[in-house]
Amino acid sequence: MTEPSGTAGTDFIRQIIAADKASGKHDGRVVTRFPPEPNGYLHIGHVMSICLNFGIARENNGCCYLRFDDTNPAKEDQDFVDSIMADVSWLGFDWQDQLTHASDYFAAIHDCAVKLIEDGKAYVDSLSADEIRAHRGTLTEPGVDSPHRDRPIAENLDLFRRMRDGEFADGACVLRAKIDMAAPNMNLRDPTLYRIRKLVHQRTGDAWSMYPMYDFAHTISDALEGITHSLCTLEFEDHRPLYEWILDNLELPSRPRQIEFSRLNVAYGITSKRKLAALIDKGLVTGWDDPRMPTVAGMRRRGYTAQSLQTFVRNAGVTKKDKLIEMGALENCVREDLNECAPRVFAVLDPLKVVLTNYPEGQMERLTAANHPNLPDMGSREIPFTREIYIERDDFMEDPPRKFFRLRPGGEVRLRYAYIIKCVDVIKDAAGNVTEVHCTIDPESKSGKPGAERKVKGTIHWVSAAESIGVEVRLFDRMFTVANPDAERDGKAFTDFLNPDSLTIAPDCRIEPGLAAAAPGTRVQFERLGYFVVDIRDAAPGRPVFNRIVTLRDSWAKLERAQLAQI
Repeated sequence: MTEPSGTAGTDFIRQIIAADKASGKHDGRVVTRFPPEPNGYLHIGHVMSICLNFGIARENNGCCYLRFDDTNPAKEDQDFVDSIMADVSWLGFDWQDQLTHASDYFAAIHDCAVKLIEDGKAYVDSLSADEIRAHRGTLTEPGVDSPHRDRPIAENLDLFRRMRDGEFADGACVLRAKIDMAAPNMNLRDPTLYRIRKLVHQRTGDAWSMYPMYDFAHTISDALEGITHSLCTLEFEDHRPLYEWILDNLELPSRPRQIEFSRLNVAYGITSKRKLAALIDKGLVTGWDDPRMPTVAGMRRRGYTAQSLQTFVRNAGVTKKDKLIEMGALENCVREDLNECAPRVFAVLDPLKVVLTNYPEGQMERLTAANHPNLPDMGSREIPFTREIYIERDDFMEDPPRKFFRLRPGGEVRLRYAYIIKCVDVIKDAAGNVTEVHCTIDPESKSGKPGAERKVKGTIHWVSAAESIGVEVRLFDRMFTVANPDAERDGKAFTDFLNPDSLTIAPDCRIEPGLAAAAPGTRVQFERLGYFVVDIRDAAPGRPVFNRIVTLRDSWAKLERAQLAQI
């Protein structure tokens, strides 16, 4: 496996860590964590965090925990756990024996809550969720103390025990930290630490009737695992004072430092799990691994490589400012990687039959074609050449514009690795549609034959009609028609900007016969058309289904730059 590149560089986080090591802080240790919630599949935004956390740990001979934040059993599923582990591994990172769950620490987190109650720093509140929200105040007005804020410690301990024992219904009460209802930071206005959820947990079963909130569980888990640097995205910056309050008010074995960095947002996509799930629920995509989805599973099925994703996040950089990066930047990373490793093959997506009238019937030649024009070590292959072949329909025009250098009536074009052909007749159906083109070959123009390099302006690809294999090809494009579908636009929903052409199915394509046995996940370049991969789910033995990974050139670049300039 290629050594994962992480996001190595001299960004501000690495500068902080270098200074901490130099000063002897944390005894020179570097311990990070990647803490996904198992309530959906990982997406492109998570790739930045994965590369950053695992990369920094590796660079400093430290370790990185893969910790599942399984504090909300209402939304969690084992399928999500399995997919997250598969994605992290596919990206090239190894958590070794540092695989943990927030639920591993439920007993310790509970004891921390009891300690806060005993110290008069937490209380059980019997207000409803709506009442708590109304009491919290606004950004310009202080909150109002709950009437239950000054309950005696003994009463709070009893109520919390009864919450633990399942005596109360969901929503009947919560445990809140007693901090400051007038704090400018809303996260310090007596935040909820525990809520009742009478749900079976995927790991702990029905052992608990209440579960800790993310901020509380996350902070304590960091401290128990000896995390030195807790790296979070910018939306957690306002939560840092609560993170530090918890550390200040509990006797925990270590004191991590929370550092925030900007999210990785890519144009023409979304990274909200809720919105991604909505696309699935509405039947707008086929699942979390639909190749149009910005999930790691979707991108892997689309044919993206782990190396290209690592390169993309490294190029994006680690900053403190939110940014929206061009989709073209990601696609260029994929192109650059595949250009070096994807063998070239012939495929015709929209076949038009060509009959070579002066080529012997029943004859077949095996012509030699390079697997990569610039990498001779990749070797060569044989492709069958017969009297009847297929070319792309748009490689022929009856009445072409002046600079059309492909096939036309009376015109010549070279068949790549084969002969120069000349169009001598056009066959049409009753409706006037071209159904067949008749050509002659120049027998002396065979590629590779001494003295045969007569020059013509156009070269096109082709496949044998008799020997080629029929396959389905799925042409994927960007999921949305606007660069930032999450932006507010006259009350329109993000789904109003779905690209109706994000998937086009070409059911009657023809490919070289050697591709019939291509294994799922095999990546190739269809010459002149783009990079493609054998689908890892729907392909059958002897009947591959190909997904277009990316086109050879970025046809969206001009539009994308114009749209991003307006954001």
